[in-house]
Order: sequence, then structure tokens, then C-alpha cells
Amino acid sequence: MQKQLAFFSLAVAAAGASAQAQRPNIVYIMTDDHTAQMLSAYGNSPVQTPNLDRIAQDGVLFRNSFVANSLSGPSRACMITGKHSHKNGFTNNEHGIFDGSQQTMPKLMQQAGYQTALIGKWHLVSTPTGFDYFEVLRGQGEYYNPDFIQMDGSTKREQGYCTNIITNKAIDWIEHRDRQKPFILFVHHKACHRDWLPELKYMREYENQTFEKPANFNDNWEGRVAAQQQEMTIASQHDMDLAYDNKAYLPGDSSRLSQSYLNYVNRLSKEDQQVYWAFHDSLSCDFFRRFPSYRHYKATSPKNDALTDWKFQRYMRDYAKVTKSLDDEVGRLLDYLKSHGLYDNTLIVYTSDQGFYMGEHGWFDKRFMYEESLNTPLLMHLPQGYKRHGEVQEMVQNIDYAPTFLEMAGARIPADIQGRSLVPLLKGEKAVGKWRDAIYYHFYEYPAEHSVKRHYGVRTSRYKLIHFYNDIDEWELFDLKQDPTEMHNVYDDRKYAGVRKQMHAVLKKLQKQYDDNIENEIKH
Repeated sequence: MQKQLAFFSLAVAAAGASAQAQRPNIVYIMTDDHTAQMLSAYGNSPVQTPNLDRIAQDGVLFRNSFVANSLSGPSRACMITGKHSHKNGFTNNEHGIFDGSQQTMPKLMQQAGYQTALIGKWHLVSTPTGFDYFEVLRGQGEYYNPDFIQMDGSTKREQGYCTNIITNKAIDWIEHRDRQKPFILFVHHKACHRDWLPELKYMREYENQTFEKPANFNDNWEGRVAAQQQEMTIASQHDMDLAYDNKAYLPGDSSRLSQSYLNYVNRLSKEDQQVYWAFHDSLSCDFFRRFPSYRHYKATSPKNDALTDWKFQRYMRDYAKVTKSLDDEVGRLLDYLKSHGLYDNTLIVYTSDQGFYMGEHGWFDKRFMYEESLNTPLLMHLPQGYKRHGEVQEMVQNIDYAPTFLEMAGARIPADIQGRSLVPLLKGEKAVGKWRDAIYYHFYEYPAEHSVKRHYGVRTSRYKLIHFYNDIDEWELFDLKQDPTEMHNVYDDRKYAGVRKQMHAVLKKLQKQYDDNIENEIKH
């Protein structure tokens, strides 16, 4: 009898070990401000991203992937908690610190027996919690010779280009992990965040390419009051800084952000600075020859179409260069996972903390609930046992990542997590119950940089309702089938009276579901 019990115990232990071994590893790669318009897997991209495309070709591409708050820090907080901003407490970048003592997905993964590690951008002000290991960039991070905060609180400067260094550190952590446990590794890149400083070897890349402006580049924002009052316009000499954003700088110039630009470049070694300035001095001299009166321009100066076109091309080229290095490094990480036998049993997620405007509506940056900012790329290579392949049309949101990872890990999903696990979709099964038919969004950061008004709203497969509030009271309604570029606000159009009523009902339903007491927010 004792022998039988011993044998049974061993069998149970072996089965448990086998189940543990089969739980997938998770590599979560998140970039900053990488938009679907600049990822060739989504089609119509002016640049090619062959390594990122490999994830989609071998897995799934989410066509309707959205964020809950289109801003770096808040979006990360939504991802890591599975909750909307008003629930996780980190509503904007300008004020507050993420409360690391609260329940988070990494902590729950730890409790489920996973190793957890974070390499790269944190951007939540507080010290990361829930990670067995972390090395994070200081604040926004730097492209050149970046500083990394260590687990003991010290800061270490690394030599090289940020995208490459983050990949090196991620691979090194995998090499030295506890091989008896499954792991979840968060690889958070700085790219493709603003100032778009390229890897030196790619400085001349795309210089012969002329990028086509979006059809609504010259949008005058008629019928959209909040859009008229933003400060993220490429044409504006205040919004898009000549030195910081477009790299046109001559000694003695004093644009609004020129010193910040110089500080970033000065992080390079003397030898690398010579390489950098050899190209950019020539660019700057050419600019000032073409636009000799630029030094006299003010924010209120009349629009200069030739100047705006020049700024747009510089913006697009630098963004594309940063993206090229990113694609290289994602490819290097994929190759490592394949060559070390980790690929088949690893969920590989690629996404960004939000989308970005590449000239749509005449803008750069994000924040607005319009499509280019609300939508974020989401690609997944699926581990063994998950059958979905190709495009996923269901509406998903970044609050869904936490419950998805937890279910894959065999962990309990707490009832207060507001996202929904994507596992049924990834298994190719019918989702339990009806899948969501609308998503909820809330942006809080105003007054602040870029002057995008506070707003909240809902999006269904066809319509979008937005309310701008605080120091403004404006409603917008868009028919995304008839007006996919969101140029025509039909909120006051009598033909859409029924739709407006229906969308208000959807809004109230989701605000109640997610417990967002917006009336209290508006009063304050």
C-alpha cells in the first residue's frame, strides 16, 4: 500500500512538472509611439518592417486593436493592471506616481510561478514592483549612451544605441534565467518616441525617399473645436521644433527645444559626434539657404507650404530610420528564441503603447481618440496549442493583455480586472458569451503639452462618439464607414439623430460597466 501511495505521489508530481513545463513563456515587446501606418504587415506602409512582419506571418495580426488612454505612462498602467486609468490611478504623465503597491499582472504571474523581468522603458515614475529583475531607462530614456536604473537604485550609463542595448540585455537575461520555471519578459523600447535620433549607421537611410502626405494633411478641423485648439501641428513653428524635431541647427540658434536636442547629441563620444554632425551640419546649412528668413518666423507667422513640406519629410525620414533599427533588433530577438529552442513554446507579443499621427490631420504625436492614435499595432506569435492564424477582427484593448497572460499561465483572473482574456480567440474557439461590440476611452492630460482637451468616448465597429470637457463642452460623432479619416462631425446632423441616441446609450452602459463616474470628474 505504501509503495502504491509513493508511486501515486510520484506520478502526480511528474504530471505537475509536465504541466508546469508546458506553460508557455511570454515575451512582450512594446515600443513607444510606433504606429500601424509604419508597419508593413498592416499594408500601405511607406517603409518595410520585414522582421515585425514575421510575427504576423507566423501568427496573428489584430486589425482592431485599441488603447484605453493614448498616452505613454497611462497606457502602460492600463496594460500592467488590466484596468482603465480611473481604476489604476495613473491618469496622466504630468502628475502623480504609479502606485506600485496595487495588484498588477506581473505580481500575479510571480504568484503563478513565473519569473518576471522588465528591460527598457518603464515611464511610470515609481520603482517597478512585481519583477524578479529589472533594468529600466531613466524617465523617457536617451537614444545615445542611455542611463539605466538598476535594481539597487543606482544608475549605470551604457555605451551604444538604446534599441540595440535593450535587446542585448533582454537576451542576456534569458541566457541567465532559472530554467526550471516559465518566464514572462517585458522588452520595452524607447523607439519610436519623439526626437527620433537614428542609429548612426542609418543616418543616410531614406534620404532619397519622398514620403506622400496623407490625404487629410491640410485639414482645417472644421466642426471640431478641440482639434482647432491643439498644439501638435507639423506646420507650427512652436509645435514641431526645428532643432529638436527636424535636426536643423546652426551654432547660436535658440529654438524652443534646441538645448535639449544638443544635450542628447552630446551624449555621443567625440568621434561619434563628428560622424553625426558631418551629416546634420550639411542638412542644416541646406535648410537655412532654402529658408533664409526662418530666423524671423514666429508662431503667428503665415503658413509656409514649402517649409511645412520640408518639415514633414524630415519628420518621416527620421521616424523611419528609428523604426529600421527597431525592426532589426526584433528580428535578432526572434532569431535568438528560434536558435535556442524557445520559439515554439513562447507567446511573442508585439505592440506599442499607442498609435501616432504621421501627418494625418496635419499632426504628429497622439492623445486624441481619433483612429491613428487610438489604434495600436498588435501582432502575436502563438505557442503550441493555439490554433488561430491570420487576421483577428474582434475589437481588443490593452486592458486585455493582463487577463490573457494570466489565463495562459493557468492563474486565476481577479474579478476586478476589467479586460477580457483573448485566449478563446487565440484558440480559434467561439468566445464565451458575446464578444465586446464597443470599447471605452478616456484621456485626462490637460492642461499640458500639446493642449489636447480632456475627453472620453466610445467606438463601435462603425461609429465613434467623443465628448471633450473640462474647459470645453463639445460632442463629436463620426461615421467610420462613410468617413474613415474622421473629417466630418455629424453630431448635429439630423440624419444621425438615431445613431447619436444609440451611441449615448452605449457610452452610459460602458461607463457603468467600468465604473467611471465621469460627472464627478467633470465637476473637478
